[in-house]
Parts: sequence; structure tokens; C-alpha cells
Amino acid sequence: MTSISLPFTSSSLQLSPTPKFTHISTHAFTPHPSSPSGIRMCGVSARPQRKPGPKKTHPKRSSSSSSLSSEAEDLVRIIVRNFTDKQPLVNTLNKYVKFVRTEHCFLLFEELGRSDKWLQCLEVFRWMQKQKWYIADNGVYSKLISVMGKKGQTRMAMWLFSEMRNSGCKNVDQVNALFKDLDESIVTPDIYTFNGVMDAYGKIGMIREMESVLSRMKSNQIKPDIITFNLLIDAYGRKQEFDKMEQVFKSLLRSKEKPTLPTFNSMITNYGKARQREKADLVFQKITDMGYKPSFVTYECLISMYGYCDCVSKARDIFDQMTESEKEKKVSTLNAMLDVYCMNGLPMEADMLFESVRTTGMFSVDSSTYKLLYKAYNKADMKELIGKLLKYMDKDGIIPNKRFFLDALGAFGSSHASKKSNSRKDGLSQETATGKA
Repeated sequence: MTSISLPFTSSSLQLSPTPKFTHISTHAFTPHPSSPSGIRMCGVSARPQRKPGPKKTHPKRSSSSSSLSSEAEDLVRIIVRNFTDKQPLVNTLNKYVKFVRTEHCFLLFEELGRSDKWLQCLEVFRWMQKQKWYIADNGVYSKLISVMGKKGQTRMAMWLFSEMRNSGCKNVDQVNALFKDLDESIVTPDIYTFNGVMDAYGKIGMIREMESVLSRMKSNQIKPDIITFNLLIDAYGRKQEFDKMEQVFKSLLRSKEKPTLPTFNSMITNYGKARQREKADLVFQKITDMGYKPSFVTYECLISMYGYCDCVSKARDIFDQMTESEKEKKVSTLNAMLDVYCMNGLPMEADMLFESVRTTGMFSVDSSTYKLLYKAYNKADMKELIGKLLKYMDKDGIIPNKRFFLDALGAFGSSHASKKSNSRKDGLSQETATGKA
């Protein structure tokens, strides 16, 4: 079996075998019935053919008029006709807002793409997202990514891929389609394209696919930058493939690039989640040894790391040092410490810290803090603390919406279902009592 070597300086990092990077059709979606690409069979008859008579002439019809024949296509044709430099496309869409739906937007992407108006495709997409009927759809993202790839807008294509991932869609095959479009165009994928694809794969845990893109990057003679190293370190760390993570870090130290604080922060966090405190401590020592100054994010990563490793007192020591030394107090620091208490089954300690913060006004608490505590108190079945928390939210003018409670109450498994159902009733009744339902 062959293995992939990372394209790093003089040392080669051997990775696991990966499948060949294959291409698929850019049209991985199913065309809409009214799509111009659909084939129509009209006027087919089983009768014997008559001898051809004199050929009749008909006025020529443009390709656009022959293809845009359905009602949906007629509406799209009207919208395109009304689109001028003086009349923004969004204004025209708003004019026909009662009629425009996903299928119309899909046809608009095709029309605008053919006429090199890729920026207007993005306008249509943003307009779609604001409509009540919009639902994140793989086909829509796929078409947009294909349009951007063919027009050489690789960074925009990767932004759309990121949006696609964040919206919960997985039409991963479109990455292959994007590269196919780039291969067929005069545009060559750059470091931003490869980094974007690898980062997207890494964040959803598709390591083999990430490595396949890395191999493709090497074959294009593109050298990694610090972003490449950092996203590989983070991806391997998330999957707890620490041997590979450490190999990438060693390759980084031997390269012309230099580690950044996010490099160390990622390693500390992921070692912590695996309860490997000693290795995390060594990474922090490496920061100071190399002359870096830890940021508040680095210290927050340490707090979380000690929380994962059951070292609550160590986490509190760092928190106290930060509150004494930092000029600007970050609510994220408070949340990190509260989360340590909660993950270690110490809701009362979390409540005492929260009370202290409210009394001193040391931190500017926001809804993220309340959601964190609400989840923890509900999980611990601490009804009194939930009631008190809801009163504080009311005093601070933080109005919990339905999503707030769904996120908090839906965050747990089916164990202790009876206790949790009572807690849900209590929390929601408190919400109703305060008029926030």
C-alpha cells in the first residue's frame, strides 16, 4: 500500500492510505422538471410517415424563448428582462415576492451564470435566505458552487461550501465537482481553495477526504502555509489522532512557517478533551520557551483543559489570576470557568461564582452565560437554581425565546427521562409566568 507524504520542507510526513481523488458530474442534483436542461418529447406519433411536401418556413425562435416555456421559466424571463443597472435585481424580486420560489431562483442561477453575472447569483441567494419558505438545500448550494467554480471565483465557492456546512447540509461530492470545474477552466486552484476544502472536511471529521485534498495540493506543487498546518493540527486533534498531529507540528517547526497561538491553543484543547494533561502542560511550556505571550484565549483553553482533566482547583487558580491581571474582562473567560464547574457536577459552585460576578459587576453577563447555566441546572435537576436564574434573566432584560429553551432542554440524552420531563415543565411554566412564552 502506498502512503501520502505531506508536502512539508525536507521531512515527509507519512499519512494513512487514501482513495484516489475522483471527479463527478457538476450536476449531481436532479434537474427540476421545468429546467431548460430537461428533454421534452413532443408530437411523437406511431403513424407511417408521409412523403415530405414543400418545406414551410417559420419565423426563427431564439434559444431562450424555446427553452423558457413553462410558467416558472416565463416568470424568470420577466425578472431577467426587468433587471438593469438602474433597477437592482433585489427590487425586481421583491416585486414578484408572492410568486418566486426555490425553482425560480434555481433557474435564475442558470441564467445569470450563463451571462457571467455571478455577483447577481449571490444577491439572489441572500434574498432567498430571507424568505419564509427558504430551507437550506443541497441542490441550491451545489448549483452556486458550480457557477462560482466555472467563473474562477474559487474563494467565493469555498465561502459557499462553508455556508453549506454551517447550514447542516452535507453534499460533499460538490467539492469534487468544484475541482472538476477548475480543471476544465483556465483557473488553477490556489492555496486558499485547498485550505478551504481541507478545513471544511477536517471540521466534519472526514480525515481521509482531507488527506486526499492534501495529496492533490502536493501534486499541484503548492506549498502549505501556516493556515494549512493549523487546520491539519486541529483536524487530527479533534479526532484524537495525536501521532499525526504531533508529526504535523514537528514538520511545522522545521518549515519556514512559524507556529501561531491558535496552533498551541488547538493542541491544548484537544489534549485536554482526551484527558492528557501532561502533554497539554508541555504545549503551554513550549509557548513560553519559544518566546510567545499567551493570550486570554490561551488561558481560557487551559481552564477548559483542566476542567476536562478533573483539575477544578487548577482551573480556578488560572481564572482568579486572569480576573486580577486582565484589564478587560471577557465573558468568555467567565463562561469557561462556569463550564468547568458544570462539567464536573458542581452546579452549586457555579451558582456561587455567578452570584459573586453579579454582585461585583466584574463581568458583563450576556445570554450565552444564562444558556450555559440553564443547561447545567436542568441536567442536575436543580429547580431552585433554574427559578432564580430565570428571575435574573428577567431583571437583566434577557428575554429567552423558544429556541433558547429548545437548545437547553434538548441537549441531553434519554437517561433520567422522568426527572427531565418534570424539569422541562417547571422551566416552561416559569417562562410562561414571567410572560416570556
